[in-house]
Amino acid sequence: MWRNRSFRLFLGADAISQFGTQVTIVALPLVALLTLEASPLQLGLLTAAETAAFLLVGLPAGVWVDRSRRRPIMIWSDLLRGAALLSVPAAVLLDALTLPHLYAVALLMGLGSVFFDVAHMSFLPSLVGRDDVLRGNGVLETLRGAAVLSGPPLGGGLVHAVTAPVALLADGVSHLVSALLLGGVRAQEDPAPAGERRRLREEVAEGVRYVAGHPVLRRIALVGALVMLSNGVWSVAQPFFLLGLLGVDPVGYGLLLAAAPAGWLAGAFLAPRAAARSGVGPAMYGGAALAAAAVLLAPLAGPGWALAPFVLGNALNGMGAAVFSVNQLSYRQRITPERLLGRMNASMRFLMWGAAPVGGLLGGVLGELLDARTALWTAAAGIALAHLPVLTSRGILSLREASAPETSPR
Repeated sequence: MWRNRSFRLFLGADAISQFGTQVTIVALPLVALLTLEASPLQLGLLTAAETAAFLLVGLPAGVWVDRSRRRPIMIWSDLLRGAALLSVPAAVLLDALTLPHLYAVALLMGLGSVFFDVAHMSFLPSLVGRDDVLRGNGVLETLRGAAVLSGPPLGGGLVHAVTAPVALLADGVSHLVSALLLGGVRAQEDPAPAGERRRLREEVAEGVRYVAGHPVLRRIALVGALVMLSNGVWSVAQPFFLLGLLGVDPVGYGLLLAAAPAGWLAGAFLAPRAAARSGVGPAMYGGAALAAAAVLLAPLAGPGWALAPFVLGNALNGMGAAVFSVNQLSYRQRITPERLLGRMNASMRFLMWGAAPVGGLLGGVLGELLDARTALWTAAAGIALAHLPVLTSRGILSLREASAPETSPR
């Protein structure tokens, strides 16, 4: 796999893009908070805008991905996201930055992410072969975790040094570099022949039926939806909790946000080994259990050294989430027919990420009604409870192979 030049380029593009994205995770809400003095409800609207595209075009995206070559879709998605982000520092130079502009940037970023993510997940089997998808996902997530680990501290440092809008330059450039690297990737892709295509509605319905009718995929989708709903609340509560209640500065904020990626990096490294040792089902189960328990530590944090529970809780949550994510994604890629890969991934993304904008709006409302710590407790409890569909499934615990048949037990 490492001798495959196209895989190395694909890996580099993904790592660079993820690196820049983590800068944006820090910088975009800080643009709203520090530059435009956004309220909790306005920050909730921004969070909702970032993921609204998954709800609006998530399902048709899978059909279009299955009908087309996936590499050009990823390239154009990167170019769209890069252009959207570069418009922010340009608006600052013209003294024309507004919250509606930020909402538009967030919407375009989400639109690009919908198509990029579905194509990205569906492209890997064509690049490395289905027998290597678990190892390929492990490598991708490990190196992505390394980029994600360094992104938030750099984002916090850039915000402190050059202001939040200018920090978004880093992510804008990273997406352009990612598109350039993807231009050199070569793989044999087999989009659905034109003669086999049906009406858009029929093809969308086939992907949804496949996910809804599969007992394991159905539970994974439910976990993802509940986690993303709670993450929307978390995304709004977190900056008010750390910056407002605990008095953390932007540099410290970026460093604290690196805790979850550090755990994710360790979890991505361990994920294939956990599956090889105990089976893909127990690995998913163990990752879900760790993520659910660890997140409850974070709201216990206080100023100074009392921030330790936030760091530990996020790091362990990230580790558990990575073990769960790598194994469930590899399982999905192994059991799904090639012709359905795009629609399966789009259906999963729609069901999971479609809940995120609702969570963002809910977080904005809760932020107006509750204090920051209570809002964070609400989000943490939601994330913990979200894992129950996996933790209550003896069928998932019994799965051993990533190539398990579609009739896997409940």
